Amino acid sequence: MKFIQSIAPIPTYRVMDLHGKVIDPTQEPQVSKEFAVKIYKDMITLNIMDFILYEAQRQGRISFYMTNYGEEAYIGSAAALDSQDVIYGQYRESGVLLYRGFTLDNFMNQCYSNENDIGKGRQMPIHYGSKELNFQTISSPVATQLPQASGAAYALKRSGKKNCIMCYFGEGAASEGDFHSALNVAATMKCPVIFFCRNNGFAISTPTLEQYKGDGIASRGIGYGIDTIRVDGNDVWAVYNATKAARQLSVEEHRPVLLESMTYRVSHHSTSDDSFAYRSKKEVEYWKQLDNPIVRFRKWLEDKNWWSEHEENSFRTSIRKEVLNAFSKAEKLLKPSITDLFNDVYDHPPQNIIDQRQKLKTLIERYPENYPLKNFKNEGKDL
Repeated sequence: MKFIQSIAPIPTYRVMDLHGKVIDPTQEPQVSKEFAVKIYKDMITLNIMDFILYEAQRQGRISFYMTNYGEEAYIGSAAALDSQDVIYGQYRESGVLLYRGFTLDNFMNQCYSNENDIGKGRQMPIHYGSKELNFQTISSPVATQLPQASGAAYALKRSGKKNCIMCYFGEGAASEGDFHSALNVAATMKCPVIFFCRNNGFAISTPTLEQYKGDGIASRGIGYGIDTIRVDGNDVWAVYNATKAARQLSVEEHRPVLLESMTYRVSHHSTSDDSFAYRSKKEVEYWKQLDNPIVRFRKWLEDKNWWSEHEENSFRTSIRKEVLNAFSKAEKLLKPSITDLFNDVYDHPPQNIIDQRQKLKTLIERYPENYPLKNFKNEGKDL
């Protein structure tokens, strides 16, 4: 008789070392210069956009923001997917949308909740979504996307389509009950879904050492009978290779996969958080110097003679101008029409919605000084 408390730690798959050198040549992906440079440019674009929008929130120009500092290598996972694969994100996956073609205007319009926002101003900033790009709209509650992803994957399987669901989440979400329900359903129903865990060390302010005792999140996948892999989350090609292989398992064999991406959240959790209340600046600076995913990938590109200092400076200058231009345009636009408060839920609005709409109209007419209609599309004339 023997009680088992632990097993050998699950290894971490890596393609490049910290200096961008390929460890095992057989694992280096055979991709074109254009393919690799696009990933890198998207990583830089995301980094610059994050900086500008973070500062905009600090200036009171938008209400909220979350950056991707230190985690940009997850864009490698987007590059490994088919454009028809459906994405369920958490909130730090804007790089996936960027890779798929979400424009800078789309990002800015959403963060400003203006009249051109696809979501019509109904979501707080960074809660993106795009039907065109197969990216389900992000919702704030932690882990709700996980069981939704399992259900959507089962529906996809029944449809006969050769695609899968990609579901992103943080290691903090793995402490929610929804995580366990989702994995169990996916395993028992053989759903074509990839669960991509961004283990960045912190569930807001809770470090992983205080959140779980076992061998990370990957060990839980094995417990549910799911194909599992742990990768270096700062290694673009490790993320790319693992996602590509995971997708093949999901699509061809209807097997769910759990992929744990080990990285480090350099940024604060969000603009509502001050991470130096629970970790030291010295720790953050150490990680920034130790392993920056953008720098690591740039070294790989330079070794291939696919990138140069001149190209770096030129692209950073030009993309910063593009981001600022989109930012400036979005800031000047009006807010969506007030009538959008009542649209898109019912085909024919029921009486309670009609009553609410009339009540709002009455309030606006009675207290016009409290409702700056000039800031809204149509100035409330269509109410």
